[in-house]
Amino acid sequence: MIQILEEHTLNAWPAHQSLLYDGWVLRFAAGYTRRANSVNPIYESRLDPGEKIAACEAAYAAQGLPTVFKMTPIAQPGTLDGQLAARGYRKEALTSVQVLEDVGAAGRMEPHPQVEAVSLDPVVSESWLADYVALNGVKAGHVPAMRRLLENILPERRFVALASGGRTVAMALGVLERGYLGIYDVVTAPDQRRRGFGLALLGELLRWSCAQGACRAYLQVMLDNAPALALYAGLGFREVYQYWYRVRPRDA
Repeated sequence: MIQILEEHTLNAWPAHQSLLYDGWVLRFAAGYTRRANSVNPIYESRLDPGEKIAACEAAYAAQGLPTVFKMTPIAQPGTLDGQLAARGYRKEALTSVQVLEDVGAAGRMEPHPQVEAVSLDPVVSESWLADYVALNGVKAGHVPAMRRLLENILPERRFVALASGGRTVAMALGVLERGYLGIYDVVTAPDQRRRGFGLALLGELLRWSCAQGACRAYLQVMLDNAPALALYAGLGFREVYQYWYRVRPRDA
C-alpha cells in the first residue's frame, strides 16, 4: 500500500519537471514545497548510492535548490537513510500518512449550520488562489510556482472553499484517483478555528468523493500538529506509515 499511496501523492502534487534516475524520482517546482522539490527513492535502485546522491546534489544545485530526499519505509536502497545521515543530511518534518477506510460513513455528517456557501470547483480560480494565499500565508514569490503546480494536476480534483460571515473561512484540495481521495492543503482562518469548519470542509470533500465512487481517503499530517491529528482521528483516519525529509546542510 505504501507504494500505491506514494504514487498517488506524486500525481496529486505534480512537480513542474521530473527526472527518473535508476528508480529515484527527482522533482523540481521552483522551490515551492519540499514535496515537489525532492528526491523520491521509491523504486528498486541498482547503481552505487554514493554516486547517485552526488548526481542528485549536482542536479538540484543547477536549479538553485537545496538537495532534499523524501524518505519512506520503502526507500531504496534500504541503507539510504543511514548514508544520508552520515553525509550530514538533517532529518526534518516527520509526517504521518493516514487512511480512512469508509469514505461513505464519514461523508454522512450533518452540514455546518453557519456555512453560507460551499464551492467545489474542478479548476483553480483566481479567487480561490487569492483566498488560499491569504489564509495560508504563502509568500508572494511562490505564488506563480503554486499556480503552475495546481494547474498541472491531471486526476479529477476539487478546489473546495467554505464561506461564513461573508468571507472564506476554510479551504482544501481534493484529488481523486483510482478510488482514493487525497486530501491536501486543509486550512482554516486563524480566528475561525475550533468552530467545526474544518470538519465541515472534510465532510464536503468526502461526500463529493463518495458520489464519484471513492472507497478510501488518505492525507498527510505532520506529527507536531496535535489539533489536526485529533480531528482526523475523530473521523476514523488511521496511520499507515510515516515519512520524513533528509535535507542537505546549507554549508555542504
